[in-house]
Amino acid sequence: MRELFTILWSFLKIGAFTFGGGYAMIPLIEYEVVARRRWLTEREFCDLLTIAQAAPGPISLNTAVFVGYKRRSYGGALAAVLGTVLPSFFIILVVAIFFDQMRHNHWVDAAFRGMRPAVVALIVAPIVGLAKGMHWALIGVAAATALTVWYFGLSPVWFLIGGAACGLVWAARRGEEVER
Repeated sequence: MRELFTILWSFLKIGAFTFGGGYAMIPLIEYEVVARRRWLTEREFCDLLTIAQAAPGPISLNTAVFVGYKRRSYGGALAAVLGTVLPSFFIILVVAIFFDQMRHNHWVDAAFRGMRPAVVALIVAPIVGLAKGMHWALIGVAAATALTVWYFGLSPVWFLIGGAACGLVWAARRGEEVER
């Protein structure tokens, strides 16, 4: 029961202090579950993040579910989801209640403009983290893929499927056995 509360509390803090969406949460989740709590290794977190990205739904929520489940099965997954979702729910509820009073407030506008650079940094940080240890050619492929998706408006799903197929073919040609 204590560990469930710890999972809930960890994800409540992450959910309460993250602005900018799911990708902005990734470095905070990584810090909490890898560096601070040592619930996962860096390799496990990278693998989990890959699965969370490929699964349908928000990446932050998928990541929370996978971390919570790995720690304490369904109870851990529920605690992590509640911790991730409740802060946003209550913030949006308060904003909705007071929207008319807040929408023309120059202080609120200034605060959000000031947060933009931090949000961009929080989105870029997991990209840099995932690129660590990658061969320069793979970084080039990732950049070309991102530009292609952005410029031509193609669905990233096709690139995920293609990447998975290429990885399987590469492993098969090298005679590698998939780790369990």
